[in-house]
Formats: sequence, structure tokens, C-alpha cells
Amino acid sequence: MFETLTERLSKAVRNIRGVGKLTEDNITDALKEVRTALLSADVHFRVAREFVDRVKEKCLGQEVTRSITPGQQIVKVINDELVSLLGEGTTALSSKRPLKIMLVGLQGGGKTTTAAKLGLHLRKAAYKPLLVACDIYRPAAIDQLEILARQESFEFYGDRESRNVPAIAAAAEKAAAKSDANAIIFDTAGRIQIDENLIQEIVDLRDRVKPDEVLLVADGALGQEAVNVAKAFNEAVSLTGLILTKMDGDARGGAALSMKEVTGCPIKFLGTGEKTADLEVFYPERMASRILGMGDVVSLVEKAQESIDQDEAQQMAEKLRKADFNFEDFLGQMKQLKKMGPLEGIMGMLPGMSGMKIGDDAEGKMQKAEAIVQSMTLYERRNPNIMNGSRRLRIAKGSGTKVSDVNSLIKQFTQMRKMMKKMKGGGMKKMMRQMGGMGASGGMPKF
Repeated sequence: MFETLTERLSKAVRNIRGVGKLTEDNITDALKEVRTALLSADVHFRVAREFVDRVKEKCLGQEVTRSITPGQQIVKVINDELVSLLGEGTTALSSKRPLKIMLVGLQGGGKTTTAAKLGLHLRKAAYKPLLVACDIYRPAAIDQLEILARQESFEFYGDRESRNVPAIAAAAEKAAAKSDANAIIFDTAGRIQIDENLIQEIVDLRDRVKPDEVLLVADGALGQEAVNVAKAFNEAVSLTGLILTKMDGDARGGAALSMKEVTGCPIKFLGTGEKTADLEVFYPERMASRILGMGDVVSLVEKAQESIDQDEAQQMAEKLRKADFNFEDFLGQMKQLKKMGPLEGIMGMLPGMSGMKIGDDAEGKMQKAEAIVQSMTLYERRNPNIMNGSRRLRIAKGSGTKVSDVNSLIKQFTQMRKMMKKMKGGGMKKMMRQMGGMGASGGMPKF
């Protein structure tokens, strides 16, 4: 997500770092690139202009701190303003119990799927969710929500006979009280565009259930139109927050900056995929750091903690310490890595690696390496030293690869084991000296 914005802003920031003296002229020149970066990422033109004006005003009004360069000073101001623009401070949901959440937005924004994602998030926080189908117009909308609720073992309420949305919501509240559900999520109807009937219906629903949170669920690729959508819904029902969906497919991300600025409402979540678990809590400070190419190690660690089995990780650490690592372990590590999501997303959380193009090539290499290891017998995986020519030929045929691919993977694996043994034996300095010559073969398998 935010690939275009990250790429352009990172480039602008790199150029700015070299500024040796702060003058109005060089600040103006530097911020032209920042403005262009924002506009190319589909940030609304007014939001981009006001952002640059604020940065320029603060840069001209500041004394340069002795411990940092003038260029770094500008970067710090840009970072601070970006955090402010994204919504500094808490983005947490209300802690009320029962917690009533109303989801609003245009048709196709992903409200129904987001309702289930939000339910899963709340269950992790010890809530018992109830999903309520208040979209009585879209074909199969009630069925879709019921299926999602059943898949995650949530409570569900829907009425296929009634056309009175506020009455359906009121009945759902009574059902929640009977089932001890304490997080009620109302999935409302959307339209292709905003109209009077849509607005009146969600106003009536809000007045009836008095929700603690009114969240706009919006497609992250809305671009310039995001401002009009956010403004209309905010004026109608007083939004308390935003959920941006389909952020895994939108390289620009301008909607995030535009909607927050126009509504004053915090971005609370990002939808990053189609699975129910693909919902990220939004942290402005972390996202600003990622957009400027400075990484987000905290989120990376949290993602690892969620995705990776801790007992298995502990066992792996012990194997690494003893230099007792085989292809079975290698396969397990690849599976754990895949749980954390696409490689490009993981790289974006590493300082200095944001915006790095991983592409299908690296993903393909991982898949090829996994296919090769899976084509080995269990005995071969656990005893890598027995790999003779006939075994390698059979593995290549079984994995649909070449013998040279198998040889390359085994060679790299052998080098990795040698490095572990040197670390075990205290030969860290010697190993580091030798690593300079391993650049051509280290890292991802070279197929």
C-alpha cells in the first residue's frame, strides 16, 4: 500500500537531506517535489497545497538544531506534518460495552466483509460480536453476512421479510441482550453514488440505535472523489472514524490523506486483503515512517508475533544455536514467512527498504524453492548430506525444475549451515570477513 506515495516522497526526502542551508528558495524548490509526490498519489489538490504551505511555514520559522543538518530538519518537519495529517494520537475504538458500531459507505466499498473483519478484531479484545444485516437492497447481502458470521462463529441477526431498517436494528439489539453479545456491528446498505434515500436511511438508523461508532468504509482507490464521499457522510451522520479497504491493491493511497483532512475523523483501520484476518489497526506515526521510507519495525514484530508459532520459533532458535538445521526446518521457515503476507509488504516495514520492488520474481523463487524441498523424501530433508546425483535428478523431475535449480538451492543451504557452525564455534569475525564474497549466492535462491 502507498507504493506511489512512498516512492515519490522517499525520492524527494533523499534530495532534501542534502540541503546545506535553509533559505526560502531552496525550501520552495524542495517542497515542489513533495507537492508533486502528493498529487501523483491522488491526494486532493487542496490538501496537498495546504500540507506544503504548513511545512514551508514551519521550516522558515525554525532555527536549525546544531545536532542535525538543515536537510534533516526539513525531513523532520515533513514527518511531523504527515503524522498530523494522518491523525496523530489514539485511533482506538470506544471501550463501551455493549459497543454499537454502524458501518456506512458506498456500494462496493467492502462494508459486509469489513463487518466480519471488525468482528474478529473485537473478539481478540474479548468482545462477543453480533453482525446485523441492515442492507435490504443488495441481492444476497444478508446471505453473505450470515455466511461470514457462521465461518467465524459470530452471532448473526437478519430479517428477510422486513423492509424497515431501524426496526430490524432495534430487534437485533434485543437479540444481542438475549445472547450476551456485547459488540453489535450494523452492516448498512450502500449505493453507487450518494442519494437522498441512502442518507435518510442511515440517519434514521443512527437516530434509532445511537451507535458509539459511525465508521465510513471506503475504497482506498477512490482518489479525488474520496473528499466528496467523506464530506457527504460526515455531514449526514457525524462520522467517528474511517476504515480504508483494498489497500493491498491501491499503490497511491491519496484517499487516506484526503479523507482524514476533510472530515477531521481518524483513520482507524486498513483493509489489506480478502481474508477475515486482513484488517490492520492504523497507527499514524508508524504509517508516516513507512511512507517516508523509514520502515515500521514495531508493526513487523507484531505481525510476526501474530503469525508465527512461538513454540516452533523457540525450537528453531535452539536448532540454529546448535547448528542443527535441515531441509525440514527450512521448509517450516518458509511456511512461517508466508503467513506474514507478501514479501513486498514485509520489506516495506524494514528501514531503508520501503518501496523496494520485490516483484513476482522473488515470490516465484520462494515457490520454486518450496517445490524442490517438498519433492524430497522426509529422510532426504532430514539428512541433506546424502544428496547424490540420482536423488537430485528425481527431485528436479518431481518439482518441475532443473537439476541446476536443485544444485543451486543445496549449495546455498550448505553455505548457510557452514555459517551457523562458525557462529556456534565462536568464529563470528572470520565469518563476517568471508561474507563479502557470498553476495552473489546469499539471500533468495538464485534460479
